Amino acid sequence: MEYKEHFLKGVVEFFPKQFKDNRGWFMESFNEKAMQQAGIPTVFVQDNQSVSFKNVLRGLHFQKPPFAQAKLVRAVAGRVLDVIVDIRKASPTYGKHLARELNADQNNLLYVPEGFAHGFLALEENSVFLYKCSSYYHQESESGLCWSDPDLNIDWGVKDPIVSEKDKILPAFKDFVSPF
Repeated sequence: MEYKEHFLKGVVEFFPKQFKDNRGWFMESFNEKAMQQAGIPTVFVQDNQSVSFKNVLRGLHFQKPPFAQAKLVRAVAGRVLDVIVDIRKASPTYGKHLARELNADQNNLLYVPEGFAHGFLALEENSVFLYKCSSYYHQESESGLCWSDPDLNIDWGVKDPIVSEKDKILPAFKDFVSPF
């Protein structure tokens, strides 16, 4: 499995090799040795999956310590614009974001360490998004940032995405006090 490190420290994108023949194709979607070779010490304890219609935007979410989550995310069907924001106070890239298209044709995966807000926009109907988490969901620890915050300056590529009521009222970055 090939991988690429990004400018946000600890963020790694994986590119699994597909083995194709007249029956279709096969790939390893997760390989612990490959994760360790890329410097990822994370043990995953929970898998989550969602299906989203085109232009559904979910995020930007995170869980506060001690229930913070690292994630390994991918689009199993369709395409998504995956966005992460560095919310680690001591990081030189604090407040910076990375946007990557994850799609079922390429099967690329993005490792998102603890200390990042995470969200995605479905670019196709019925985009299926799968994410492995390093910690269990803990409702009292969930938090987030406003997806449309002008200080974050994220180009989602759509003007009026479909957003949950909960995500519409997430705080602005300028009012945010990071727990990381």
